[in-house]
Amino acid sequence: MNLQKFTDKLLPPAIAWRLDKGRRESEEIDKFKHIYAQFLSSGDLSFDIGANLGSRVRAFRSLDCRVVAVEPQPDCFKKLTADFGADTNVELYQMAVSAEAGEIDLQLSPDHVLATTSPAFISTTQSSGRFAKVIWDRLLRVGTTTLDLLIEQHGMPAFVKIDVEGGESQVLAGLSRPVPALSIEWVPELPQNSIDCIDKLESLATYEYNISWAETMRFSARGWRDAEAMRLLIKEFTGETFLFGDIYARLKRS
Repeated sequence: MNLQKFTDKLLPPAIAWRLDKGRRESEEIDKFKHIYAQFLSSGDLSFDIGANLGSRVRAFRSLDCRVVAVEPQPDCFKKLTADFGADTNVELYQMAVSAEAGEIDLQLSPDHVLATTSPAFISTTQSSGRFAKVIWDRLLRVGTTTLDLLIEQHGMPAFVKIDVEGGESQVLAGLSRPVPALSIEWVPELPQNSIDCIDKLESLATYEYNISWAETMRFSARGWRDAEAMRLLIKEFTGETFLFGDIYARLKRS
């Protein structure tokens, strides 16, 4: 037994749990900072679309960035409010982001990371076997905003993280101007969702792309791909249910 574990055993359980939680969060922040520091500097504005329990908010704040965090799930939003409500550099919104302002149906499961506005996400990931045992058993009508409206209110973000379980293309449908850099979640069961995201970005400007597999927070390649190369990669891995990750895009450098 190492000294840290021995020391923890001498502490009351509640205190030991808090210390362990703090260490886990610190390790998580260090892991995320590695990749986000390539896009963000102190004082920059970042958007966290699908903030969930706030892991990326913590990473962005550790880089001294301002954050706009959007999360529609009530329980997750309570956690965000408890952790960041007093931080004047974090703006929290309990809603979804979509193609237009209004309302949308949010499908909820017992696993908070799988909430989605995309029926196709549910059907394809169940039929593929990835989430065959997951049941989306609750429906919640939630308000929506758009990226354009968030930009109008808060300014242009240096980076936008989008992780909304199959609704990424609908989020980008509400954007009418290029943002400097962003990430979108990718699952191989929904190739068209990711291709639609790339098509949308390319309609606004010329971007270059990379991918980070799973939660490695490391790019798969040193070089960045053009749009067509990324489309081909998405098509190549269509249906490979052991894979998932995040596609990163940045404005092409001259």
